[in-house]
Amino acid sequence: MLTEPVPLQIRNGVTGLMQELHYGEGYQYAHDAEAKLTNMKCLPESLEDREYYVPTMQGNEAEVKERLEQIKELKKAL
Repeated sequence: MLTEPVPLQIRNGVTGLMQELHYGEGYQYAHDAEAKLTNMKCLPESLEDREYYVPTMQGNEAEVKERLEQIKELKKAL
């Protein structure tokens, strides 16, 4: 199985060398944004656009499904 590197913007640049290598550069803290969302990429390109969870309309999953749809729409506007 091929493993992908963690994107630089979500790596913690705690040392001078890490900062020189641009660790953490461009990080966007979602809680600072009004919608609590950013357009920052957090997955390697090969994993983008995959869906790991698809909620049903049963029980509480219906609310989760609705919220995930809202998030998709909000992210399109970012």
